[in-house]
Amino acid sequence: MVTLNSFKYAFKGLRLVLSSERNARIHLVFALMAVLLGFILQIEPSHWVLLILAIALVFFAEIVNTAIEKTLDLLATENNQIVRIVKDMTAAGVLVCAVAAVLIGVAVFLPKILQMLGR
Repeated sequence: MVTLNSFKYAFKGLRLVLSSERNARIHLVFALMAVLLGFILQIEPSHWVLLILAIALVFFAEIVNTAIEKTLDLLATENNQIVRIVKDMTAAGVLVCAVAAVLIGVAVFLPKILQMLGR
C-alpha cells in the first residue's frame, strides 16, 4: 500500500535532481514554456496528452540517467572505461527522449503557429 512517506521521498528525489542537475533545470524551463504555449495556442486535449507524455518521458530519462551516474560514481572512484560507456549510453537515452519531445512539440505547435500567421 502506498503511504504518504512514499510521496514524500519521491518529491525529495525530484527536488534533488532539479537542484543538482543543470540539464534537469533546462528541461523544466522548456517544459514550462511548452505548457504556457499550449495554453496560449489553446491546443486540443489529445495534444495535451502528447505534450504531457513527452515532458514526463524526458524527466523520467533524466532522473534515471542521474541515478545511474550517481551510483556508478559511488562504485567506481577511478577512471573506468566501462563506467564511461554506461554513462554515455544513459546520456544518449536522455538525448533520444529530448529529441522526440522536440519533434512532438513541433508537430503540436507548428500547425497552430502557421494557422495564426495565416499560412
